[in-house]
Amino acid sequence: MKTVFSSCNSHQEANISGKVGSHYKINKIGKLPSIVSESSGLSLHTDGASYWTHNDSGGSAALYNIGSDGKLVAEKPVSNSQNKDWEDLATAPDGRIFIGDMGNNSNARQDLSIYIVQDINAAKPTASKISFRYPDQLLYPPAAEDLNFDCEAFFYFKDKLYLFSKNRSKTKKFTKLYQLDASGGNQTAVLKDSLTLDTQVTSADISPDGKQFVLLTYGKILFFEVDNGVVDFSKPTGCMKFVKKQAEAIAFIDNKDLLVTNEQGEIIKLTYR
Repeated sequence: MKTVFSSCNSHQEANISGKVGSHYKINKIGKLPSIVSESSGLSLHTDGASYWTHNDSGGSAALYNIGSDGKLVAEKPVSNSQNKDWEDLATAPDGRIFIGDMGNNSNARQDLSIYIVQDINAAKPTASKISFRYPDQLLYPPAAEDLNFDCEAFFYFKDKLYLFSKNRSKTKKFTKLYQLDASGGNQTAVLKDSLTLDTQVTSADISPDGKQFVLLTYGKILFFEVDNGVVDFSKPTGCMKFVKKQAEAIAFIDNKDLLVTNEQGEIIKLTYR
């Protein structure tokens, strides 16, 4: 297990935090429409100018296209899907959208799913499904010290999906990285890596050029380099403090700038300067 940049408070992290944080200007730029009461996922539209988002558990099985100012552009109900606990979004370069129905607060779910929408611009978008399980979960739920099978963060990269666990253990504080094929079907996720972390991961995204990825947590954003196409925790590049209420979704605007939404309906832009 790797132990890197877990708090932004150590001497080492303070230097990195300053380096990353000083490069970003943070502004609230909009308010989400009332129909999006609990924005939990965020993904850049293929038009490059707007975003897809959705509500958390209990919301409609629908995606909402919003402008960066928060105005609703379109509402798209997704057929053949249900919102049991939608937590994050990922988009492939060909326009496929992946919806992570993998929220698992109690760690007891055995029906974890990721919906695949081939054409969100269709009059009635329809989803296929990936059903998956974690290879290291044997009990539903596991013992309290092993409550690390919730997930609210993932992204697409080179025909793979990369999932980051939201750890609910009070004693074993780390996040795990799993991999799935993006094709569909029933799968057992592959455990790829782990990282000691003293906070919970709520969203993730990879830059359009595939050279870096970020993890959004309660209180910070972690930055990692993707080296030779390998997604892991081996090349952390920064940690910046980011306390903007209950921030639940992050997406790259381009290879540097970022957009974040929180469950209080705020849209925050991080502009690299």
